[in-house]
Amino acid sequence: MAKSLVVVESPAKAKTINKYLGKDFKVVASMGHVRDLPKSKLGVDVEEGFEPSYEVIASRKKVLKELKDEAKKASEIFVATDPDREGEAIGWHLAEELGSGNRKKIRRLMFNEITKKGVLSALDKPTTIDKKMVDAQQARRVLDRLVGYKISPLLWDKVRRGLSAGRVQSVALKLVCDREREIEAFVPEEYWNLTARLAAAIPPEFDAKLLKKDGANIKITNEAESTAAVNDLKKARWIVDSVSTKERKKGAVPPFITSKLQQASRFPVKKTMMIAQQLYEGVELPGEGSVGLITYMRTDSTRVSDQALTEVRQFIGEKYGPDFVPEKPIYYRAKADAQDAHEAIRPTSMQYHPDAVRAHLTHDQYYLYKLIWNRFVASQMPPATFDETTVDIAAGAYLFRVKGSVPKFAGWMAVYNQEAAVPAADERTTPGPDATSAEDDDSTGLLPPLAQGDEVTLRELKPEQKFTQPPPRYSEATLVKALEENGIGRPSTYASIISVIQAREYVNKIEGRFKPTMLGRMLVERLLSPAFDDILDVNYTRELEEDLDKIEQGSSDYESTLSSFYKKFQKDLKRAEKEMPDIKAGQPTEEVCDKCGKPMVIKAGKFGLFLACSGYPDCENTRELEKPDPGTEDIEETCENCGKPMVVKRGRFGQFLACTGYPDCKTTRKIITTKQGVTAAKPDQILEEKCPKCESNLVLKQGRFGEFTACSNYPTCKYVKQKSTGVLCPKDGGDIVERKSRRGKVFYGCANYPDCDFTLWNRPVPEKCPDCGAPFLVEKITKRHGRQLICNNEECSYVRSEELTPA
Repeated sequence: MAKSLVVVESPAKAKTINKYLGKDFKVVASMGHVRDLPKSKLGVDVEEGFEPSYEVIASRKKVLKELKDEAKKASEIFVATDPDREGEAIGWHLAEELGSGNRKKIRRLMFNEITKKGVLSALDKPTTIDKKMVDAQQARRVLDRLVGYKISPLLWDKVRRGLSAGRVQSVALKLVCDREREIEAFVPEEYWNLTARLAAAIPPEFDAKLLKKDGANIKITNEAESTAAVNDLKKARWIVDSVSTKERKKGAVPPFITSKLQQASRFPVKKTMMIAQQLYEGVELPGEGSVGLITYMRTDSTRVSDQALTEVRQFIGEKYGPDFVPEKPIYYRAKADAQDAHEAIRPTSMQYHPDAVRAHLTHDQYYLYKLIWNRFVASQMPPATFDETTVDIAAGAYLFRVKGSVPKFAGWMAVYNQEAAVPAADERTTPGPDATSAEDDDSTGLLPPLAQGDEVTLRELKPEQKFTQPPPRYSEATLVKALEENGIGRPSTYASIISVIQAREYVNKIEGRFKPTMLGRMLVERLLSPAFDDILDVNYTRELEEDLDKIEQGSSDYESTLSSFYKKFQKDLKRAEKEMPDIKAGQPTEEVCDKCGKPMVIKAGKFGLFLACSGYPDCENTRELEKPDPGTEDIEETCENCGKPMVVKRGRFGQFLACTGYPDCKTTRKIITTKQGVTAAKPDQILEEKCPKCESNLVLKQGRFGEFTACSNYPTCKYVKQKSTGVLCPKDGGDIVERKSRRGKVFYGCANYPDCDFTLWNRPVPEKCPDCGAPFLVEKITKRHGRQLICNNEECSYVRSEELTPA
């Protein structure tokens, strides 16, 4: 009997689905796209309705031959590619390649989760390939090809080969460049905060901030004004003017959509999506084989199925009690341009609790799965409630304010306890108490009993000089947020957008944030603008995305959308050929050659842009174009080997200090960026202590997160001495040591890592728990409660407050 053939994209997905379908089905993987536009030519007939010319991808020819052989033997062919535009297009290409003779037996399977229920349900209701979705994907592909293949030759001619300008990536790059211009144009303004340390008749003392003078909001802009206010306040009586207490509610957050998951994850966007793909396609669980743990991870809908809502509400009631189950399920309204084809990202079943499957997940998979799980559970829990007290204190003509917030009911924050944006009113459609935005930034926690008319005592006045700060550069998370808010790209494209602008060296990532390179800025500000202002325009790009949505919805068509775009694009191309500056010939600058006095020009070379003397070949002087990062020009260091001055240089891997005595002296040193500013790394200091692994001397080195001790025999020996806490690991008895994450955050883990993965965020203290006998306590320091020693055993509630030890 002939088997039914099921075609998916990846082997992992094939393995999971094959388990559910049984012996009458054969599940094979296409390994993604099997056809694409040719690499060597445009591949689009602009005269004949923008008809694309596809060819089989070379690396997929063998796979495609095997698929065709299996298709001939199959009784039915099911295309089970991902449930989005890209997946629909892959399915269409497969159907085209498998031949017209098989077309009648080709059906489409759509499922949002790779579970037995999801796969068998899709098999009961097979559909056909949606040509409108295919047209929408094809339109995007052709738009990107037209922009890339028409603009790139111009850049090669005017600058150098290898440059390219993507349709959506160029807009993302412009956002980064615009932000950099804002930072450069920013002029800091001085202001002063004035905080009073006050005491009532009963402890604790508390801090209040200056708010008003003579009934109007006050802004202190210089030291003289601050000094005058302090002198006035020292003479004043401090009287409680008003005390108001109200209950505040903070509503739950919706389940994850793609962009919000990318923003919440501690991983880079690309890694987040890679791990989510693994969780979606299936993870090996004992006795069950490969199991898909989450629903499809490319979505911008917050919709959740009724069955999933029933399951999670039952789980919440059993785990947290009836008080944590709202009277009705909570529904979240999607944004206006959301595509509602798929559910929000959620666990496929409440039976797979993160802790139950932790042993079968990698550390990264567990982190992301738990994040998705907690967010989904929290989304169906009631608001967190707080008693918030606001106290206004009059001191002569001045008014100070302090807020105290006391939790009453944890609600959703019992599960997803992190600062997260509260859904706007128009996102929540379930009737009930409105959730207010977070206003507790200035909360001090517990306040003493206070009543109107009470006199309080001034303990200390703390004036603090501040300066307004420029807007921060984009991180991956904030760039995704900007792309989402501006309607640029779609959930499936954010990761590739960010990868491309880095790979092409249009941006550098510095301390986790994007700074445009000189090449990136030149591309946006001098080459693409003004000829291609449409391509760079956020609104125009958003409208193109909306046009693609209309093609999928059937309210617009493929040819008219592309024709409208190309008509304007052709005019821009002709204009650019005439107006785009020729960097190869050299672009004049105001810089003067320090050797012959002639003007310097910007030129493009193998490793990017540089300054060259216009007197070439008589004068061959060149200079780096990139300016040092802020602060590095102020570094004044002397070479420890020859005593000559050190200068800031830029190399392939960033800036460094080099001796001016080069090539006689080749000493170099790192440049360290810390929270305190930019400085040169101290010279390495050889110690008498020996490495316990190889007996070489240890050396004291300086890194971006401070000093550390390591083996001098690096890279042959990679030993790094770690600071012991004096506590033994409960898993394998190893020493728990202080470690630092990739971003410099301190945490504590077993010294036997990677053999043992035990970690703690809070510092362990070598003291037995007096209640349960656990071998150690952990130290937790917060603004609200100060220093506390807490039992690390989740089933034990031991807590003890301690005085903070001076550093």
